[in-house]
Amino acid sequence: QVHLVESGGGLVRPGGSLSLSCKASGSIFSINYMAWYRQAPGKERELVAIMRTGGSTAYGDSVKGRFAISMDTTEKMASLQMNSLSPEDTAVYVCNADLLTNDDYDAANYGGSSHWGKGTLVTVSS
Repeated sequence: QVHLVESGGGLVRPGGSLSLSCKASGSIFSINYMAWYRQAPGKERELVAIMRTGGSTAYGDSVKGRFAISMDTTEKMASLQMNSLSPEDTAVYVCNADLLTNDDYDAANYGGSSHWGKGTLVTVSS
């Protein structure tokens, strides 16, 4: 089976930086995109950053200029560099990837399928 596992969450002071990683494992033929979402208590889930294979990116308005997404397609890994963090960034950060897996291929589902990690908690507090 295909799994996404996040790492790097934790406690950071306001103004500090933190880097998150998401590793995809399993029988994966190709990556359409990898993305980060976040959800804080009482708020809707929001897109933080997305990178498509080929290099195009998009960011949520609240993180533009502060966060940067990168992707290593060979390692099937996405990273999120977070700078100038504030308490409003506190949330569970979840990795999402649209992948062409072995199961997709066998089912002739050449558009791929979406997969989610379990999330990692980022807490920004003094």
